[in-house]
Amino acid sequence: MTSSLETFYCPCPRGLENALMDELSLLGATQISARESGAGFQGDWTVAMRVNLESRLASRVLWQVAEGHYHSEQDLYQQARALPWSDWFDVKRTLKIDTRAHHCPLRSLDFVTLRIKDAVCDHFRDKTGERPSIDTREPDLRLHLFLSAERFHLSLDTSGDALFKRGERPAPGEAPIKRNLAAGLLALAGWKPGIPLLDAFCGSGTVLIEAAEQCLNQAPGLGRTFAFQHLKPCPTAACWPALEQAARQRQRAPEPLPLWGYDIKGDALERARLNLKTAGLESCVTLKQVNMLESTAPATSGLMVSNLPYGVRLGEQAELERFYPQLGNVLKQRYSNWTACLLSADMGFPKLLRLKVEKRTPVYNGALECRLFRIPLVSGSNRNNPATL
Repeated sequence: MTSSLETFYCPCPRGLENALMDELSLLGATQISARESGAGFQGDWTVAMRVNLESRLASRVLWQVAEGHYHSEQDLYQQARALPWSDWFDVKRTLKIDTRAHHCPLRSLDFVTLRIKDAVCDHFRDKTGERPSIDTREPDLRLHLFLSAERFHLSLDTSGDALFKRGERPAPGEAPIKRNLAAGLLALAGWKPGIPLLDAFCGSGTVLIEAAEQCLNQAPGLGRTFAFQHLKPCPTAACWPALEQAARQRQRAPEPLPLWGYDIKGDALERARLNLKTAGLESCVTLKQVNMLESTAPATSGLMVSNLPYGVRLGEQAELERFYPQLGNVLKQRYSNWTACLLSADMGFPKLLRLKVEKRTPVYNGALECRLFRIPLVSGSNRNNPATL
């Protein structure tokens, strides 16, 4: 491996592509291009390591090692076998191959996966007389194959575990969101450290933990290992320790911050408190058990960013129809000078809320299509006429 430019791809939650592009630019990437559910970029290995360490929005950093046309499984086998796998990692490393496809004409993706595995193993057998082992649960390295109708992209995963896995979270709660989606909601809301932030339905505290880490300049990848550390010659030898040290030196000590979490359920707050404590952030966030309909704003102005209770979590349609108008009244009367950014899969909820939505941003929570509804709250002037909705 050299310091020359390489091609990488970062998947992310769908809807965060533009925010990810902005983040990659700040991290030193070049030739950045948006794709559905991700972004491609170019950079040297220092940039790739920095993205692994610092990115809050990417799910992985994939190093593209081959792309081209194909017509059959044999085409894929031959092109994969010709790659210099033994230059990139040792035969003792365990592997897993993940295959995805869109409009692929081949009949069996399992067979395609098997042929890619054979190609890698046959290369090593020819070079070393040994074959690497497959480990589908905890491999050292993952290969990602993507097939379109006529083209393939083959990548080595430089991350290992997904980047949103930022340490143990012992109490995930009923409807958790991933850490990179939480970071994406904050980015889409326009929140920055220093702006008062309230999660009015905080659950297990994911949004608040993400915000606290940003306030304290904590790099999300500190304290974990990455798959690129299994590659040879290891690109971490010179650059990685310096990147880690610089990230640690930027960190601030935990302190009380203008971050608040509300929830009506005591057990949800206990999970949030445990998660904050596990992350060393318990002193940074103020938690309060309160019914949102009986709440008051914790500051004169700020941002509310919440994964809104909806659907099964809240109950039947009749209960929703009672809850949302009451929530709208509370926001209007008690949260003037705030801006609410509420994530919901219920596309009809703003009509019941009866407040003017400034922006609707499509975001996916896993496979669930949602919207992030941005609602400026100005007392006495932002209620929509229900007849016009």
